[in-house]
Amino acid sequence: MNSGDGGASLLGGGISVVMAMLVMAVMIASMWKVFVKAGQPGWAAVVPVYNFVVLLKIVGKPLWWIALFFVPLANFVVMILVAIELAKNFGKSTGFGIGLAFLGFIFYPILGFGGAQYLGPGVTGQPVLAAI
Repeated sequence: MNSGDGGASLLGGGISVVMAMLVMAVMIASMWKVFVKAGQPGWAAVVPVYNFVVLLKIVGKPLWWIALFFVPLANFVVMILVAIELAKNFGKSTGFGIGLAFLGFIFYPILGFGGAQYLGPGVTGQPVLAAI
């Protein structure tokens, strides 16, 4: 017979879908802001594959790295390296880059909507101490 918990299961599934859509919307908006801060078109954040091309441009990596995104295990390592470089290009630490890689739903909104400014590839954002 019917156990009577179908409604609760359906409600829980509906809440899960709404939460997933909310997280996706926040991530899209955050990536859009990060792209715009880096001088790239924000809409590129929502175009599959092209968003990786633009991300590589933002972090100053060669275009052939796009192929590494399609190689199992290598894509995991490359995404971590790209996240670290993205953080550095915005004057953030390596730890922040690890946060972007593993907790993007928290760190991308901080990067996109926070006060971080795009410095460009190769710029660490760390102050240089003058020799006395």
